Amino acid sequence: MIQMRCRCGTVQGEVDPARPYARVTCYCRDCRAYAQWLGAAGLLDAAGGTDIVATAPSRLRFRTGEAEIACATISGRIHRWYAACCRTPLGNTPRDHRVHYVGLCTACLAPTEAVDAAFGPADRCVVNADSATSPVRPTRLAFIGAGLGVMTGIFGARLRGQRSSPFYDETTGAPIRAPERIA
Repeated sequence: MIQMRCRCGTVQGEVDPARPYARVTCYCRDCRAYAQWLGAAGLLDAAGGTDIVATAPSRLRFRTGEAEIACATISGRIHRWYAACCRTPLGNTPRDHRVHYVGLCTACLAPTEAVDAAFGPADRCVVNADSATSPVRPTRLAFIGAGLGVMTGIFGARLRGQRSSPFYDETTGAPIRAPERIA
């Protein structure tokens, strides 16, 4: 298990590293805007990218601090989950709870060596390179592989009937917290 925790330690949990969908560095403007909104230094790399591990939300368990989990959205399509106590990003999910996906921000995963060993290096796959704040080399083949990994994981979960997520109510499918719209 890979340990998950917010900066202040109030929100803690773990993620099962078995069968991750992909690990990517995303350079989209929304990821940058979100990191800036959180106001936490060190979330972005030198070119403005966010390190993300894509996996099944059913592989994630929170042990403490669930009351501090909050939700924000920029576009309305993606829910961005964070620890309100110290504004640590946790993960991104589609608005539709039936899409079995979470992009975990590695800022909440530790230790770095365990994350790299379980999910591979952070720079292997780059997405949205055109939006980077400085030149970043696109990784077209890795992007295709990551896309296939994500789609295979989502469709496999759908076929197996997996829908559990700590971010959504299992009965209603509603987010556990109402998303706050941010600019």
